[in-house]
Amino acid sequence: MAVPIACTRFSDNYDLKEELGKGAFSVVRRCVQKSSGLEFAAKIINTKKLSARDFQKLEREARICRKLQHANIVRLHDSIQEENFHYLVFDLVTGGELFEDIVAREFYSEADASHCIQQILESVNHCHQNGVVHRDLKPENLLLASKAKGAAVKLADFGLAIEVSGEQQAWFGFAGTPGYLSPEVLKKEPYGKPVDIWACGVILYILLVGYPPFWDEDQHRLYAQIKAGAYDYPSPEWDTVTPEAKNLINQMLTVNPGKRITAADALKHPWICQRERVASVVHRQETVDCLKKFNARRKLKGAILTTMLATRNFSSKCRSIIVKKGDGSQVKESTDSSTTLEDDDIKEDKKGGVDRSSTVIAKEPEEIRIVCPDKPFSQLSTNSQMSARRQEIIKMTEQLIEAINTGDFEAYTKICDPHLTAFEPEAMGNLVEGMDFHKFYFDNVLGKNCKAVNTTILNPHVHLLGEDAACIAYVRLTQYMDKHGQAHTHQSEESRVWHKRDSKWQNVHFHRSGGNGGAAFGFSSHK
Repeated sequence: MAVPIACTRFSDNYDLKEELGKGAFSVVRRCVQKSSGLEFAAKIINTKKLSARDFQKLEREARICRKLQHANIVRLHDSIQEENFHYLVFDLVTGGELFEDIVAREFYSEADASHCIQQILESVNHCHQNGVVHRDLKPENLLLASKAKGAAVKLADFGLAIEVSGEQQAWFGFAGTPGYLSPEVLKKEPYGKPVDIWACGVILYILLVGYPPFWDEDQHRLYAQIKAGAYDYPSPEWDTVTPEAKNLINQMLTVNPGKRITAADALKHPWICQRERVASVVHRQETVDCLKKFNARRKLKGAILTTMLATRNFSSKCRSIIVKKGDGSQVKESTDSSTTLEDDDIKEDKKGGVDRSSTVIAKEPEEIRIVCPDKPFSQLSTNSQMSARRQEIIKMTEQLIEAINTGDFEAYTKICDPHLTAFEPEAMGNLVEGMDFHKFYFDNVLGKNCKAVNTTILNPHVHLLGEDAACIAYVRLTQYMDKHGQAHTHQSEESRVWHKRDSKWQNVHFHRSGGNGGAAFGFSSHK
C-alpha cells in the first residue's frame, strides 16, 4: 500500500481499537482500515508536546520508513498529520520478540540461528541499499509477524535511523545501545553502515549461546572491551558451534569498520547461504536456558525503567534513561547495556537540567546498578500463583510504608537491601545508595513532627519479573496531623523494585516524585 499524499483525517479511513502500548508522547493502538477491513498498528503522537527537534525526528522517521518496503521490516502504510496528533500506521506485528519466541520453542539449533540472522541481514541489506543506517539493532527491535510457526522476523523502530549517501562515513552523533555500540561510535570517529553489521555480530553471538560477547557491570569497562574487540569463545558452550559460525561472527565483529563484512557479503557466507550443508542441526538446550536468563534480565531492567519514567522526575545525573516506543509498541529498556542513547537530544534548560521534552535522553551514561533474576519467568505457570505473588508484593510494600509511618528504622532496614538505591525529591535528583541518607529522616523527622499518620496505596500495579524479582508502581496518599493539630494530605507517585533472597523479599530500588520540598518519605516536616 502506497503512502497517500492527499491530506485526510485519520477517522475517515480507520476505526481505532484497543491500546497495544504507550510511550512518553505516543500511544500505539490497533486499528482497522474501513475500506478493506485490514488490521494495522497506529502510532499516535501527541504533537502538542513535541519540541521543534522532536518534530524533525518524527519527520525523519516517517521519511525513512516510507523508503523501506521489505518482508523483514515493519512497514509504514500511512502517515496522517492532524492539528494536535500525527498518526503513523504500521504493520500489526503480533508475534512478540524473536528472542522470547526462541525460548518457547521445543527445538532450537545452530541452523535456526542461521535462519534468524539471515532474515535480520536481509532487512539490514535493504536498509543499506536505500541509504539508511538503523543505528539501534538489538533484540527489542526484532519482532515476529505473527504467532504462527515460521513467522517472518521483522525489524522495527527507526527512531534513531539516519540517511547516508553511498558509503558515506561521518560523525552523526553518539547514538545506539551500549551493548551493541560499535568501536568507531565509542571512539567518536566517523561511521556509517558498518555500525549495523557490528550490532548484527553481537546479536548472532547471543543467538548461538544465549549471552552477549561484551559484558561488564561497569559501563567504562564495557566500552573498553568493545573498543578493543575483546571477546572470546569459552568452553564448553562454544565447543559445539561450527567454525563457520565463528568465522562469520569474527568478520562482523571486526574492529576496523573498513574491513568489516557488509550485509550483502554476509548473506553470501556459507554458514547462511549453504545452511543445510554447514550449520549444525543439534538442539542447543544450554543456549535456550541462557537466553531465558538473558531475557529475564532485559525485562527486569525494562520494568524498572518504565516505572521510573512514569514519575518523570530526572536530573542530568540520570543521563542513561530514555522513553521510546517501537512500531509494535515494545517498551525499550534499560538502565545499562540496553539503554538507547542519542547525544544530540541533550538540551540544557535555564536551571542546568535536561530538557525532557525529547524522547531520548543521554550521552555516555553513568551506570545504575540493578539486581537481575536468575530464574525464568516461565516458571510462574498459573494465574493463581501470579496473583498470590502480586498480593505478596503489595503486602511487603504496605509493611515498608508502615515502618516509615511509625519511624521504625530497624523494621525498615529488615525490609530494605543495605545497598538500596533511590531517586527522591530530597536527593535533588541524584541517585543515592545505602541507608544513611534515609536514616537522617528517621532520626530527625519521622514520628517527631506528626501526631498521626495514615497512608493509602492507590492503583497498585505489580509486574512479576521472574521467580525472584518484581516491580510495583502506585500512588501513595498520606494523611497526617502536624504538631499544631492541623490536618494535611500529601500525594506522591512511587515505584519499587523487589528482589527475593533466601526466601525473603527485599526492596532494592525505589523512585518517588510528587515531593513538595522536604517531604521526606511522603509527608512534610513541620517544626
